[in-house]
Amino acid sequence: MVPHLVTALNGPLLDLERKILDATPAIERWFRLEWQEHTPAFYCSVDLRNAGFKLAPVDTNLFPGAFNNLPNEVLPLAVQAAMASIEKICPDAKNLLIIPERETRNAFYLENVARLATIMRQAGLNVRFGTLDESIAGPVTISLADGQKIVLEPLERTPRRLGLKNFDPCSILLNNDLSAGVPPVLENLHEQYVLPPIHAGWAVRRKSTHFSCYDDVAKKFAKIVDIDPWMVNPYFAHVEGVDFEARAGDEALAGAIDAVIKKIARKYREYGISEKPYVVIKSDAGTDGRGVMTVHDASEVTSLTKGERARMSTTKSGLQVHDVIVQEGVYTFERIGDEVAEPVVYMIDRYVVGGFYRVHGSRERDQNLHAPGMHYVPLGFEHTALPDAHAKPGAAPPNRFYMYGVVARLGLLAASVELEKTDPEAIQV
Repeated sequence: MVPHLVTALNGPLLDLERKILDATPAIERWFRLEWQEHTPAFYCSVDLRNAGFKLAPVDTNLFPGAFNNLPNEVLPLAVQAAMASIEKICPDAKNLLIIPERETRNAFYLENVARLATIMRQAGLNVRFGTLDESIAGPVTISLADGQKIVLEPLERTPRRLGLKNFDPCSILLNNDLSAGVPPVLENLHEQYVLPPIHAGWAVRRKSTHFSCYDDVAKKFAKIVDIDPWMVNPYFAHVEGVDFEARAGDEALAGAIDAVIKKIARKYREYGISEKPYVVIKSDAGTDGRGVMTVHDASEVTSLTKGERARMSTTKSGLQVHDVIVQEGVYTFERIGDEVAEPVVYMIDRYVVGGFYRVHGSRERDQNLHAPGMHYVPLGFEHTALPDAHAKPGAAPPNRFYMYGVVARLGLLAASVELEKTDPEAIQV
């Protein structure tokens, strides 16, 4: 079943859809050539916003934590993609160690870990779970609501390898975004593959670097399809030295907000868009929907309440916010029933394996939906997920989903370029 979408589409996006569908052979060839030059991240999820006049990624997560929200019918795609990736990385791989987040009280997250393990086992790997929680001294069994069990085991480190008692893995799959920093147990592992690499974690990674790489990818793609890159790319600015509680950096932040809003306004005038421009302030590092704020005018920064400043000062794992990005706000016109929705696309290797809608009944179309009260609706497929180039634009769900997959893969490609540029070993060379 495909979720019933209520979407206000107008001319520009329909034109974008038509151009993408018409250019499908050129697009797929371009991606194929790009993947010869760049190695895709092992897995990735991309949050998209469909404004009706543009379709753009607003976040790219290299440690996706909601595999449990993918519909069951797409699991064979995920298994095939995992097989393809494993064959490239380590063809004779036998054992896989998954290291999840430390948080074990979040039942939904643990269901994600269980689903991820199922995919990897179906791909032909023995899977066990190691924990970074040093207070766990022996195996701990956690029962899930659906009857599954997860056994967390303490990690065992030798000078060059990481594993568990009586378990020596070929590869280590991180489902922990390292917001709290890189633990010593993960450092200097030269004999095993760590997926994604350590520098993909938020201890190192920065959103400003990612979206800078995305700028380049979007420009290349726009030439292939003959579109304005802005149609698939949100403007952004990077601001350093911000301290919300000490009110440091307010002037620089306000200046960046004003500059980005003016750039958006020019585009709105160019395309006859009547919406009011806005921006989203985000921590330059970190995820989980924290440290995010919608702003329509630069003056709002100086009038933040004490509570608002405190909420913007830290993100996941208590990470202090000192650098932010001011990102163009992209309205979402997707609705499921009366609730605002945004698509999230999941990929393993270079393949789209499914997705879901993040839905929130208490948020507006210009707000962050990754917030308490959100829920998920699987992004299902009908008999085929192949696009129909002869269908009326906006009429066929597979066409919409194909567009989602194309733009999400642009985010994946940008992340792959980003990881190459920030690889500490490559930088040393």
